[in-house]
Amino acid sequence: MSDMSTTAYCAGEKQGLGKHWAVAAGHPLAVRAAQAMLELKGSAVDAAIAADAVMGVVEPMATGIGGDLLAMIASPDSMPVAYNGSGAAPLLLKAEQVQALSGGRIPERHVLSITTPGLVRGWWDMHQRYGRLDWACLFQPAIQAAREGFAVAPVAAREWQIFDFVLHRDPVCAALYRAGKPPMAGEQYLNPELAAVLQDIATQGPDAFYLGRPAQQAEQAMEQVQGLLRAEDFRRHKGFFCEPVSASLGEFSLYECPPNTHGVAVLDAVQRAWKRPVDQDAAELELVKATEAAMAQASRVVCDPAGNTVCTVVVDADGLAVTFMSSIFKRFGSAYAVPGCGFVLQNRGFGFSEPGHVNGPGPGKRPYHTVVPSLALKSGQFHMGLGVVGGLMQPQGQIQIWTRVLRDGWPLEKALFAPRWRLEGAGRLALEDGFDASRAAFLREYGYVSPDKGVGELAGRSDFGGAQAVERLVDGRLQAVSDPRKDGCVALD
Repeated sequence: MSDMSTTAYCAGEKQGLGKHWAVAAGHPLAVRAAQAMLELKGSAVDAAIAADAVMGVVEPMATGIGGDLLAMIASPDSMPVAYNGSGAAPLLLKAEQVQALSGGRIPERHVLSITTPGLVRGWWDMHQRYGRLDWACLFQPAIQAAREGFAVAPVAAREWQIFDFVLHRDPVCAALYRAGKPPMAGEQYLNPELAAVLQDIATQGPDAFYLGRPAQQAEQAMEQVQGLLRAEDFRRHKGFFCEPVSASLGEFSLYECPPNTHGVAVLDAVQRAWKRPVDQDAAELELVKATEAAMAQASRVVCDPAGNTVCTVVVDADGLAVTFMSSIFKRFGSAYAVPGCGFVLQNRGFGFSEPGHVNGPGPGKRPYHTVVPSLALKSGQFHMGLGVVGGLMQPQGQIQIWTRVLRDGWPLEKALFAPRWRLEGAGRLALEDGFDASRAAFLREYGYVSPDKGVGELAGRSDFGGAQAVERLVDGRLQAVSDPRKDGCVALD
């Protein structure tokens, strides 16, 4: 296995070409973990699990074992398959409890927002079907990073500081994530409690999590704060493989996870904008309008797509491809930590609509989900895997990138690096720094106004998302690109 030293942060390459395998992920240590698995002849899924486990250590504000997993998988000899590892609301949750809350909906980081974690079971299910390496091997890089410490990356440090304010309510969470003194970029952070839980998962499998100490400790913690999550919710959780939703776009077929995700909105918008006008300004306007219409439709049946996520895309030497995305929803999830276990519980229940809505809360019900892994085939063969993280930009970033790559024929690095726009409501369109000035003026002429400055959660470049992608080129080589807006990088062979 390659050297996994974590003592200093070292940024990697943002793009590259390879003949055999490729990885794009959100942190250099995650990329190195995936690379180590591939060098051991592991599968793309082995590599993605190893990378994702590391991401839960190095980006605790975005993902972790208290969250969910969704994935899209393409094998050379079969049609794409989706995996839904989203957890359900507690069995004790009743609609009347939500109706009694101010506003009649679950607040962002309320104890009722906590749903059952699905990530660990998802790792296991994916490994059972697609893994080649020993299960325990996959977690050694993450265990090492958590136990020995790692240098906090620049974007992660910035988000940690911005969202420090959510860490103070729960004393366990405050102690775990240094509330009031968040680590700076380059500063060492370690999480021995999480290392111990990951070690148990590595040696005992998912039952160590769903039937063991994490489930019991979560129940005890929730009972103390009038939360509803119980060990029985952990015990009952199951993920599932399913058929993706798809759209035919000329020689391409685009695949997204079905509801409970925003995948249908991505397909709707890309299809609406597929026949582009000749004029580039008009084409951009049509894409914005298509996105606005698709997101408006989705909002009637799907939750508001705000939150944070991580993404890993891997293609291995045998042609197995996976887009792998995990999330605890809002940054630092519910901000309620599990005592002695080193992780926070997700707040996916904030995605429920009001009681009585199709996406209304209920016991054992999965809320609609913001995480949307995707991939495209070209003439029936794998062409590209893509995921975008970052709140509103998860579906909107996908729409922009897929349209520019599949419809307009842009090179992958140009599509990922180009300035983006972000719809924040009817007629409100934020434009990233560097966006073409004449095109911006054209969009403003058609009534799209700029939101208040800094309205995004991060008030900066990361508010326009962070993408990871791997594309198969016409000559058979693989191109991997990691978004410069995030801390990630690529590795290839």
